[in-house]
Amino acid sequence: MKLIKLDAIDSTNDFLKGLASKQFVENFTVVTAEIQTKGKGQMGSVWVAEKGKNLTMSVLIKDVLIDLNQIYTLNIAVALAVVRALQLFKIPELAIKWPNDIMSYNYKIGGILIENSIKIDGSVTSIVGIGININQTNFANLPKGSSLAVIAKQEFDKQAVLLAIVQELKDAMIVLKTNPDSLWREYLNLLFKKNVPVTFELPDGDRFMGIIQGVSAQGKLQILLENDAVVQYNIKEIQMLY
Repeated sequence: MKLIKLDAIDSTNDFLKGLASKQFVENFTVVTAEIQTKGKGQMGSVWVAEKGKNLTMSVLIKDVLIDLNQIYTLNIAVALAVVRALQLFKIPELAIKWPNDIMSYNYKIGGILIENSIKIDGSVTSIVGIGININQTNFANLPKGSSLAVIAKQEFDKQAVLLAIVQELKDAMIVLKTNPDSLWREYLNLLFKKNVPVTFELPDGDRFMGIIQGVSAQGKLQILLENDAVVQYNIKEIQMLY
């Protein structure tokens, strides 16, 4: 594993993407930064982390996806790898909030952003961005945010967490090639608020109650409504209120 450590950068995803466009970059190359000035979340949202306290990393993954229909399966493989790594550090009540937030109890402790590029030969290269709140303790402006330190009441070695995540990523990529159905089963078992009545909000502000049933192969959230219909929603078409 090649590790590139940066002090400050606009985005580790953008840095690694730019590097890969200019030269050969070996599989599972990792870029970390003590702080990101333009860290990105899903659909362009901003990921903000306190300098030096958290793990901000991007990993290059290639030669894994052979079918574009597996793109969301890659997402769940990455999310599961992060959860498995955090389980090694005894972080309790871990779950995955659709599509790719990492939760402990009802608090967000991490997030994932994957950016895929498809080459002329059909091969897919993915830049996997992962942010984990490690030792930050101040979440005054983020009432639903927390960290490993807050949850477990102790500080953690960021490098140890990074190495655990990379190893679990490598293992998950092998399973993605050999037994992707097992990843789906594990992901659905870890899905945050599955089979529990939850309030959802639409972009126009309308709210309704529903029960999460699962996620489609294309990554759409499947919600059972009060009229017994199951409706599917894309990212940003719906927000869970919890």
